[in-house]
Amino acid sequence: MKLALDEYAHLKSWIHQWEAQHKLVGLIALIFAFALVEHWQLIPFMLLTTSLLYLTSRLPFSFWSERIRYPGLFLLGVVILLPFLSGTTVLWNWGILTVRQEGMVALFLIASRFLSIITVGLILFGTTPFLTTVRAMRSLGLPIVLADMLLLTYRYLFEVANSLTHMQRSMRLRGFQYQPRRRLSHLPDRQTLDRLASLAGTLLVRSYEQSERIYKAMRLRGYGYQKINTFVNTEVQPKGIRLWSMAGLVCVLLVALSFVVAEVLI
Repeated sequence: MKLALDEYAHLKSWIHQWEAQHKLVGLIALIFAFALVEHWQLIPFMLLTTSLLYLTSRLPFSFWSERIRYPGLFLLGVVILLPFLSGTTVLWNWGILTVRQEGMVALFLIASRFLSIITVGLILFGTTPFLTTVRAMRSLGLPIVLADMLLLTYRYLFEVANSLTHMQRSMRLRGFQYQPRRRLSHLPDRQTLDRLASLAGTLLVRSYEQSERIYKAMRLRGYGYQKINTFVNTEVQPKGIRLWSMAGLVCVLLVALSFVVAEVLI
């Protein structure tokens, strides 16, 4: 199970070398600008901007495709009925099925915004080590409690994934075999569902007990009693890199502002 977002943070591109604070502000501003897009005329420019950013980041296509799959399926399940239920202008009719123009435009708009926002988010977290990103958030005012929660959540997602892998392997060694079926005629029986439910419940209980042990261990080591800002990045960047990074931030903010202005004018 691949959960790491920063496995390609070692690559060399201008986005990788962009200072973390400036990258965080610029790309989040771009995400909010994409979220404000309501007119379909801006969709090609939004997709073009996203594609250029991803191509220049030098992240492999597999990194994007592996992480867009499940959110994409969820989105598809939510908006797939829009062309059949939304709008009044009929584009195609066959029996009880009617495809409407307004629903198609809404589907295209929602899917484009979703892909652009998710892709920019992957660029943000995929081109910077996660600890550096959290330090940038902390330096921009994120409370230290939330910073700690982010780090612990990200760290122990891997532990939960490893526990799930070990439990599944133990079940297979004891004779449990289950292959998901796509057809409704091959739904799992009651006994299989009971075992899968027991697996999920055991994983939840183990995760809760582990979180309790971690919290007690942290309290015994003095967590919560010291007011030390451990996540502020105090490293001094070279002046040239800082000016170049600031120029990149200004350019991205101008692109985000152009989308907002175009949305208002249209």
